[in-house]
Amino acid sequence: MATEGSQTNKIAKSAGTVGIAVFASRILGLIREQVFAAMFGAGFAYDAFVVAFRIPNLLRDLFAEGALSSAFVAVFTDYKNKKKPAETWRLANNVITAIMIIVGIIVIAGAVFSTEIVSLLTEKEFTSVPGKLELTSFMTTIMFPFLVLVSVSAVAMGILNTMGKFFIPSLASSFFNLGSIVSGVALALLFPRYGLEPIIGMAIGVMVGGCLQLAIQVPSLLKEGLRYRPFVDFSDPGLRRIMTLMIPAVIGLSATQINLFINTFFASSCPEGSLSWLQYAFRLFMFPLGLVGVSLSIATMPVVSQHASDDDMPKLREAYVSSTILCLLLSIPAACGLIFLAEPIIRVIFERGHFTPVDTANTARALIYYTIGLFSYAALKITVPVFYALNKPKLPVIGSFITIALNICIVFFTIDVLQYKAIPLSVSICVTANFLFLAVMLYRELGGFAVGRLCGCLLKISPFAVAMGAGTVWINNRCVEMLQDIPFANLIALFIAIACGIVFYGCCLSLTGIKEATQLRKKLTSKLLKR
Repeated sequence: MATEGSQTNKIAKSAGTVGIAVFASRILGLIREQVFAAMFGAGFAYDAFVVAFRIPNLLRDLFAEGALSSAFVAVFTDYKNKKKPAETWRLANNVITAIMIIVGIIVIAGAVFSTEIVSLLTEKEFTSVPGKLELTSFMTTIMFPFLVLVSVSAVAMGILNTMGKFFIPSLASSFFNLGSIVSGVALALLFPRYGLEPIIGMAIGVMVGGCLQLAIQVPSLLKEGLRYRPFVDFSDPGLRRIMTLMIPAVIGLSATQINLFINTFFASSCPEGSLSWLQYAFRLFMFPLGLVGVSLSIATMPVVSQHASDDDMPKLREAYVSSTILCLLLSIPAACGLIFLAEPIIRVIFERGHFTPVDTANTARALIYYTIGLFSYAALKITVPVFYALNKPKLPVIGSFITIALNICIVFFTIDVLQYKAIPLSVSICVTANFLFLAVMLYRELGGFAVGRLCGCLLKISPFAVAMGAGTVWINNRCVEMLQDIPFANLIALFIAIACGIVFYGCCLSLTGIKEATQLRKKLTSKLLKR
């Protein structure tokens, strides 16, 4: 039990470190969305940007948070444990060069055929708007090279995570957001003087942010011992192993992203502004997902890769269960908070400038539907990499095909009735189905794990989370009434409501007797006392 506790502490500590960096990134990401909302609202320009960025962004998610990260960390960890340092760094150099060549070819093809790609992925209602296809294609061409930068950045993150360094690589996306905000806004304000669409400045800002995201990790890489030398050998066993894992992993980890691509096609047939509402809602949804799912996934991946390399199944099972319980403890209350406070949160963050109360209401509806699947989305990010650590990538592929087919069916039969709301509802249902399928398959592959602990944890915390959500919306409404004559009344009321909700849930959690909750509370208390 001591070993299990120390393992949980290790994952929680790493996840906490990552969480701080991810929190900074998500805050800057929300500021970036606030800039978009204030400057462009929901409509022609931002709809075009959403489609243009989604094309390279899909590939970014597959490489940066998906196939490349999972496959590289699994193989690099094995090399670090069993090979000489020279062989390990040789693998890193080979992977970096190979990725730049392969992704570079994809980028060139994407830039050349950007108009055709945009036409393929949108309905005629989107492309028939005068100038919209041309603007979207131009911004797609500008942003496609971002994929090279973020792919190399993903390798850098994998190297540093394997070496036990989590903060700087997790902070890298903050520099992406910072660079894209500062340079994008500056160019957006400048471009109208030269007859250019302001939104094009934000597209160029994406490239500036990508450069900063990679550059911030370079000093840490040098400190760890990487000395990059251009070198490629496609016959290298390590590189071939990574590529072998990546091919099914691209499909296995891409279900949600492919579904988003499909959903972009469907959403482009909905009233103008629908793509914008979905994007703003999804960005808000990504905030707790990043803090919980991404943080725990990054922290857990090196641990499960190590146990898989050592063929230590008991420790691997415990690492997975502890990570999933931590995910439950954090994602369930976050989901309840977002569902109950959707409109107040969106009103405070976005409702200004060109972003109207109608946009707030429509974005809130999308956010609620997305949030239904928050736990499954976060847990999936923990579950899928375990299959690659076990060198069992085929099962996530099967899960992906199931969810892609399910998504098409759900959206096709509900889009006429629910319009844009059919898309986030489908995403939540599909992600939940994918997680349940893979959890069952993982149970079989690991020879079982503590399902009773997981279900018991869910039953214990769910009533408290729902009570917290209901309480926060009541507190928020009361505070708005009391503070209506005070500047920033909505912001103050929302802050008070969220703070009260966190305190209430924290107190209730201490009564549950959940081991992971107790360890998390002790670690947090210890850090606060030290300060």
